[in-house]
Amino acid sequence: MVQVCLNGTRGSGDGAGVPLSPGDMAASAARAVEAGASDVHLHPKSPCGHDTLSPKAVAATLEAVRSRLRVPVGVTTGAWAEPDPAARVARIRAWAVLPDHASVNWHEPGAEELAASLMERGVGVEAGIWSGTDGAARFAASPLRTRVLRVLAEVTDPDPRTAADTARALLASIRPVPPVVPAAPGAPPFPGPPVLLHGEEGGTWPVLRLAGALGLATRVGLEDTLLLPDGRRASSNAELVAAGLAEYGRARRVSRPGGPAAPGSAGRSRRGRRGG
Repeated sequence: MVQVCLNGTRGSGDGAGVPLSPGDMAASAARAVEAGASDVHLHPKSPCGHDTLSPKAVAATLEAVRSRLRVPVGVTTGAWAEPDPAARVARIRAWAVLPDHASVNWHEPGAEELAASLMERGVGVEAGIWSGTDGAARFAASPLRTRVLRVLAEVTDPDPRTAADTARALLASIRPVPPVVPAAPGAPPFPGPPVLLHGEEGGTWPVLRLAGALGLATRVGLEDTLLLPDGRRASSNAELVAAGLAEYGRARRVSRPGGPAAPGSAGRSRRGRRGG
C-alpha cells in the first residue's frame, strides 16, 4: 500500500502545488490515486491555511475528497492543530463527518484518550511512532496496541545519509509489540499491526526504498518532500506517487532472493517537518 500525504503542515509559501482548500485537496487526491496511491492522508485547513480539527473544516474536506474518489481517507490529529488534549478529544467527538482513519502521535500528551475516542466512533487509528521520541515505549505499554489499524513508523531524520539507519532502529523498537495472532510460516517480519514506514525531507527517498526492500507499506507526497528522487522540484502529489511507486518497485525487486543486494543492506547505508 502506498499512501499519498497531500499537504501536512505546509502552507502557501511552499508553492502553488501544495493543496490547501477542500477543492484543491480533492483534485490533488484524485490525480494521486490515478497515479497509483491506494490511501489518502491529509491535513484539513482553516481559512487562513493552518491545520485545524474543526468539525466544519474536517467535514468540508472529507466531503470534497470523497466526491472524487473511493479509497480510504485519513486526517491528522496532531497536537499543533489543537494543543490542549481535552479540547482535542472534544473536537474529535464533535465531528459530524468521520474519516476512515486518523493518525495519533503516541508521544503527544493525551494520545491514549484520543485514540480511544476515535476507536469508539469507528475510526481506524494509525499509531504514529516518531523516531527520536518515546512513542515506541509508550505504545508497547498501551492496552490499545493490538486495536490500531496500523503503526505509522515516522522517521524524522531528514539526512539522506543517516535516515535509513534511523528507520532500522525505529523498526527494531517497534518489533517487540506483541502480535495480534501467532506469526504463520512465511509471515512478514513485523508481527502485530501492519507497519507503514516513511521518511521526510532528505530522508524521504532512502526510507521509501527501505520500505520497498522490506515489503512494508509506505507513503509519499508533498507533506513529506517537495523534491523528486533526482532532486528536481515535484509539480504535484501525483508526480511524487508515480516516482515513489517506481522507486519502491525497484527496491522490492532487488531485495528478492537471487537478486542484487537491497539498498543499504550491506555496509553503511547511504542514507523537521511535523508529520502524522
